[in-house]
Amino acid sequence: MMTKKIFVGLALVMSCGFSFAQEEEGQVNPNSLLNIPRYEQLYKVKVWRTIYLNEKQNKGFFAKGNELTKLVMNAVASGELADIYERDSLTRKRSKEDYNNGLISTPGATLDPWGPAIECYQGDTKSYNGKNYEAIVDSKGKNPETSPNEWSVTQAGKAITFDPSQVYRLTLVEDMIFDKRRSRLYYDMLAVEFLAFDDPTSTFKSLGWFRYKDLEKLFRNHVKDAIWFNRYNTAENRNYADAFLLRLFHGTINKVENPNDDTIFDVYRERYKEGVWATEWEEMKLMEREHNLWEY
Repeated sequence: MMTKKIFVGLALVMSCGFSFAQEEEGQVNPNSLLNIPRYEQLYKVKVWRTIYLNEKQNKGFFAKGNELTKLVMNAVASGELADIYERDSLTRKRSKEDYNNGLISTPGATLDPWGPAIECYQGDTKSYNGKNYEAIVDSKGKNPETSPNEWSVTQAGKAITFDPSQVYRLTLVEDMIFDKRRSRLYYDMLAVEFLAFDDPTSTFKSLGWFRYKDLEKLFRNHVKDAIWFNRYNTAENRNYADAFLLRLFHGTINKVENPNDDTIFDVYRERYKEGVWATEWEEMKLMEREHNLWEY
């Protein structure tokens, strides 16, 4: 009889544990770095911020030759950063081929092939055996591959890709969460979009979205390269991950989640000045909400 009671008791404990496990499942955002369960969230709102790395306050992430975008682009090229996404939902991935095509700022051109009977003049460009050459002097019948005094390899005709210095706009998506158990407000960064400035169209071109969790790991793994530059005291340089954690960047709110998925400028489209003012107003409202949460 006693054995039967013990068995029933164990079954009840296991059943409760299974129910608790089911309750826990789906409570944490898989893209979250902070992993705050939903049942611990007193207040949450998703915010989209636009960050210009060439702004003075953000130049620590964009030091010449050591740009944050350079580290990320090199990591994608090497395969270390493998997951690229189409949208901020982080559900549909972008292929490496599509990403590479998106990097092209100026498409390549096919040059006329070189031939022994063709007269070439200084500055002319020709293709030969898969390479492009430029004539250093007037030439005829001299093979470009074996005549370095008359021909030089050139990048003319090759596709031009965006330089890291041209990729200076980011879109940061984060959840603003008040944790009721710890009575603290957290900014849970989820995704970052990289955009390059396209000179021919004078617009920004999206190169893709990345999970912030993946970027944070990349920053931690590259201590010597992922350096936020402190212009006032280089002894206090930080890792990019720490700089983001300490909110050492400036980003303008572009959107706060809403039923229509409208940006702030969509809401105030009719009057541009009101739209600019509204971006600051949203910032103030979020700060006021944080202040009020301490009074609950």
